[in-house]
Amino acid sequence: MDIIKVLENTISALIGMDAAYFALAAIGLNVQFGYTGLLNFGQAAFMACGAYGLGMTSQYFGVGMWWGIVIGLIYVVVLGVLVGIPTLRLRADYLAIVTIATAEIVRLIVRSVRFKEYFGGSDGINSFSTPFRDLSPFDPGHLYGIRPFQYSGYTLWTMIVAWALVGIFSGLVFLLMRSPWGRVVKAIREDEDAVRSLGKNVYSYKMQSLIIGGVIGMFSGVVFALDRGSVQPDNYSRDVTFYVLTALVLGGVAKVRGSVVGPMIFWGLYVFSDNFLRELTKDQPVSIFGFGLLQKSQVGPVNYMLIGLGLMLLMTFRPQGIFGNRKEMALDGR
Repeated sequence: MDIIKVLENTISALIGMDAAYFALAAIGLNVQFGYTGLLNFGQAAFMACGAYGLGMTSQYFGVGMWWGIVIGLIYVVVLGVLVGIPTLRLRADYLAIVTIATAEIVRLIVRSVRFKEYFGGSDGINSFSTPFRDLSPFDPGHLYGIRPFQYSGYTLWTMIVAWALVGIFSGLVFLLMRSPWGRVVKAIREDEDAVRSLGKNVYSYKMQSLIIGGVIGMFSGVVFALDRGSVQPDNYSRDVTFYVLTALVLGGVAKVRGSVVGPMIFWGLYVFSDNFLRELTKDQPVSIFGFGLLQKSQVGPVNYMLIGLGLMLLMTFRPQGIFGNRKEMALDGR
């Protein structure tokens, strides 16, 4: 077993592109769920808004790539209003049901044959990121850094932009939650009836929180699309939202640092488990007394099982996560 390779890949994953775009999604979800108590299971839909807003600039609208951010913002606002109007006056579990259904509806629409002219169907959208690539100060064919932090020029450029956005939005959310607006949404999480009795428009604050969190999630989809150079509908399945939620809970809800550190640890553990199991089964299946327990082809499903088991243990023994406060957990469905 090449344990050095396993450790190098794990360390690289801690600050890799996946950790960055998950951190952006988790920051947005933290605004909605951690601070406001909105149980949003459809963050992947907001991420898809950013990705498809970017991709459709060349596929359908025929405008410059940077207009994709504006288009994505419009998509997020429209989606947030459509989801929020019928649900935000209801309990949190209704919002959870609607958002997970909405995320699937969005995914199925963009991958459908009927709308392939606009969204590219199951093939997605490609060849739209050239203006972003042209801005890179690094040679795309050259490797930068030292092992295990060694990346191609384009990957390094995308990572710098992604982590810069993580820093910007982390700072903005940190300041926002210490403003009068932030104190109101945290009060809504604790007891919205009390906030309503003070004359605050609870419905309006919830809508604002849903859209602000969605906008931050939109930028997660943007950087993911720029990194891949394409937009694929199945990259925004319901699984993505649950991974983001797992990473957020791991770091700690209602804590800005938790929404950044959580995804880093999540991807570190994920990559370590995947690489370790693949190295373990590289030469032959794992067996005890002649009974086969794990084959190389089973590594992917087993890794997902370990993620699920880890989430169960986390919610049992430390539901507040690493940095979180148990008193601020918003899992009671109020």
